[in-house]
Amino acid sequence: MDYILKRFCPNLEFDSYEDFCRNFTINVPECFNFGYDVVDEWARVEPDKLALLWTDDAANMRSYTFADVSRISNQAANFFQSHGIKKGDVVMLILKQRPEVWFSMVGLCKLGAVCIPATYQLTPKDISYRCNAADVKMIVSVADEEIVGHIINALPACNQRPIVATLGPCSYAEHGFLNYSDELYRQDIQWQRPTGKDATTNDDCMLIYFSSGTTGMPKMVWHDFTFPLGHITTARFWQHVQENTVHMTQSDSGWAKFAWGKIYGQWICGAAIGAYDTEKFHSHDMLEAILRLHPTTFCAPATIYRFLIKEDLSGYDLSFIKHAGVAGEPLNPEVYHKIKELTGLALNEGFGQTETPVLLANYGFFPVRPGSMGKPNPCFDLDLVDENGESVEDGVVGSIVIRNAGTHGPVGMFRGYYRDEEVTRRSWHDGMYNTGDTAWRDADGYYWFVGRNDDVIKCSGYRIGPFEVESALLEHPSVLECAVTAAPDPVRGQVVKATIVLARGFEASEALKKELQNHVKRVTAPYKYPRIVEFVSELPKTISGKIQRNVIRKADERQS
Repeated sequence: MDYILKRFCPNLEFDSYEDFCRNFTINVPECFNFGYDVVDEWARVEPDKLALLWTDDAANMRSYTFADVSRISNQAANFFQSHGIKKGDVVMLILKQRPEVWFSMVGLCKLGAVCIPATYQLTPKDISYRCNAADVKMIVSVADEEIVGHIINALPACNQRPIVATLGPCSYAEHGFLNYSDELYRQDIQWQRPTGKDATTNDDCMLIYFSSGTTGMPKMVWHDFTFPLGHITTARFWQHVQENTVHMTQSDSGWAKFAWGKIYGQWICGAAIGAYDTEKFHSHDMLEAILRLHPTTFCAPATIYRFLIKEDLSGYDLSFIKHAGVAGEPLNPEVYHKIKELTGLALNEGFGQTETPVLLANYGFFPVRPGSMGKPNPCFDLDLVDENGESVEDGVVGSIVIRNAGTHGPVGMFRGYYRDEEVTRRSWHDGMYNTGDTAWRDADGYYWFVGRNDDVIKCSGYRIGPFEVESALLEHPSVLECAVTAAPDPVRGQVVKATIVLARGFEASEALKKELQNHVKRVTAPYKYPRIVEFVSELPKTISGKIQRNVIRKADERQS
């Protein structure tokens, strides 16, 4: 058991969190390449080991072994090479959760090309922006009429026209596009690992993610070839992934959560990926997919759990899930308690960024405190600092930073913002990387999320974190989603505003507004209550689904 994992982590058993912090290490070999050293190695020693179990909205099912993934990723590498893609070239994938996204990512890794995973929700402007920013040489997309239409409309604005290949029944040959469905599976199944200058090194760029753009234009977060090893902590110790089981993280392939939960750490651990390829999220459909995939471990953003608790879960036996995680956004304690009541599952929160693997988590060595992000990853020297970079005491809100990050950072940490040294220096200098998120630490070492630096509200001398107020509001049955922001005020400077999407069966009224304000006063400190309450049909969000509080703030500033 743990044949491959032990090559990188010889010590996997720990008596306590303190033991974990003292003795956990990740050994990074020279010229590590996930395609060869994990996928192909599993295919060599256990070719029939399940690697991917896939389903869709129509309840179709497909399964792939590591031998399958190894073979088809060789074909993908041959496809890309046959069309001129070489080491260092950039390829953007818009493949949703089709099985080919895994084959393509591994194939690009073997070739040494740079992969940009991208969401199917990109507009033409988003596509051309990415193509120009990263010099994209090829786009591989699902053959979806709307997505392909966006690509066609984006091409005139691209500085250099990328090759386009589509996956699906429609070839779009009239636009000069390649048919990926046809060409991929006709390629040679043999592939030789490149040597010399064509071989990859640990310092080469493997992966670029565009940030979600909550505060400005998306930045290019680039990771080197050692990045997958950083997710050993994510998968084994936070998600509790075990060999020869199915792990399911619900995420589109275009987001960093895919890297966290759907490929790297999980395959290093020898687990199979459970993939639900959906066109549009519906709680009932996802629950049916979970029953088909039968995962032992499960992870999803807090938003999914918020929608699940609105469903009737009494008809679903989810007892096969032994461990559940949550990340991507803070978990409100009310959601934690409701999921525990309905399913018996304790949600283990983790925190990190597109730039990192898991940084803080509930690892199982200590009890979960609902609402807490847990404790630090032993590979990272985490601290909380004030605006001068000085450590703050327990109970005081500070910025989450990684100390002793040097110029490259610990294994799994990004190498910088691609082609933007100035932006990199603003957040990472003098050996310290500032995440831009704020939290406080209790006397037992648990960290508690407050908000992005820009989201903290300063009202009448108080510093108010939006997360605590949002958590209080979500305890009320009328609130489906909410965003708490600072609104300008001539007397107090700023006041707390709550923008609320109501649950089914509730209507906006002055009486409900007053009821919600009084509810917050009872649940948390009275000065934190929202003096302004606005009911809306939906919240502004990034294409990754994260709430854009800055959009609400800017609209209020324009109106003041």
